[in-house]
Amino acid sequence: MLPVALLGQDLAMPSDLTPAGVDPFDEAVYRAILVRRTAAPAELADELGCSAERVARALDRLRDHGLVGRLAGARRRYAAIEPQAGVSALVRARSAELDRVQAAAAQLSMLFAAAHSGTGEEIEIVTGSEALGRWFVQIQQEAREEVITLDRPPYALTTSNPIEQAGIARGVRYRAVYAPEALEWPGVFDDIRELISHGEQARVLPGLRIKLAIADRRIALMPLSLDLTEVRAAVIRPSTLLDGLIDYWELCWRTAVPLLAPAEDPVSEEDRALLILLVSGLKDEAVARQLDWSVRTMRRRMSRLYELLGAANRFQAGAIAARRGWI
Repeated sequence: MLPVALLGQDLAMPSDLTPAGVDPFDEAVYRAILVRRTAAPAELADELGCSAERVARALDRLRDHGLVGRLAGARRRYAAIEPQAGVSALVRARSAELDRVQAAAAQLSMLFAAAHSGTGEEIEIVTGSEALGRWFVQIQQEAREEVITLDRPPYALTTSNPIEQAGIARGVRYRAVYAPEALEWPGVFDDIRELISHGEQARVLPGLRIKLAIADRRIALMPLSLDLTEVRAAVIRPSTLLDGLIDYWELCWRTAVPLLAPAEDPVSEEDRALLILLVSGLKDEAVARQLDWSVRTMRRRMSRLYELLGAANRFQAGAIAARRGWI
């Protein structure tokens, strides 16, 4: 039996093959079998002062590296592969792996550059009401021409939108389609009338099921659920999905009833507000609550409008008022 000292290196120190992916202990086993040319795990275990099982595992790893081969027969016995051939093949394999890593690094660099140049995936998911609010503010602040929206409750943070007035002041066009439920939400109808006075074009559409904001037809923000306990929203950049959402908004806009009345409106501001709420599909109690009237007062004013328009019900009243340009 040859002592470990004759292996050319102390057992605790072998590391010449470490850069090629060979464990230091496995290298010590390889050096030991090189001296013997062939050996069983138990023979090397006695020489290296460790268990045969540990040596057997090392030999299997060396076999995977192409540095030893297992001899035929029932007994586990291994033979060393000539180092020049075995190590050279190992180095070539490791070089090929490093080439693949280098190629992957190039692809990762492209992704990094794309992210920092402002381009990225068409859809980005954001979570949390604060993140949703930040994105809603951001797309409005970055808008240069137009912001179009579909609006309905619930509201994640606030019902008011002070960013819109600033946008209108710098020339951004705002067009909004509201669900009737928005007009019933406390304070929203007053907010809408205020925005209309600053230049927003507003319409109402029963049955509106989603919330959506699109800036300059290049980026959209859409909550993925109306359950705002766990807010998730999609930021959608130029894509066929964005094109489809723009088309859907246009369809809603064409179908919706205008909320803006001309200056020469022959009815009072209160009557116009009553007409708007009537055609929005709200119930009598909700209409009265929004106008701060009793239901009896609301119905009395409504009857007077029916007579003025020659209408038999709220739907006829809305249609006739729209044809006359009152709403």
